Amino acid sequence: MFGQSQAFSGFSVDDLGEARRFYGEVLGLQVEEAGQGNMRTLILKLGSGADVFVYPKETHTPATFTILNFPVDDIGAAVGELERRGVTLERYAGFDHDEKGIVRVGNGGPAAIAWFTDPAGNVLSVLQEN
Repeated sequence: MFGQSQAFSGFSVDDLGEARRFYGEVLGLQVEEAGQGNMRTLILKLGSGADVFVYPKETHTPATFTILNFPVDDIGAAVGELERRGVTLERYAGFDHDEKGIVRVGNGGPAAIAWFTDPAGNVLSVLQEN
């Protein structure tokens, strides 16, 4: 039914201006604005050709799960650059984090993953495949 659909994902934030700054300036994504007034939104243009719709919500509650994963070739370098740009890595109970906040996984999943949040508290990750 939807096999040929140009589906896209979306999530809410509490401050669209802060989201634009974070995703555009800190993470270096291409960010486009759409709409106007109370209907203003952001479109994150991902390298894969996919778009992610970001919209403001007064009653925003941060996602308690990872909403975006960014695969990288060198997770140590990526984490170092995130920290240099002011991003704090999250540490979750039940995971064995190294001194940089990286979890080495393996076992069929990514080789390593590290989590961080956007200004609205939504969970993001940087991960290195096997």
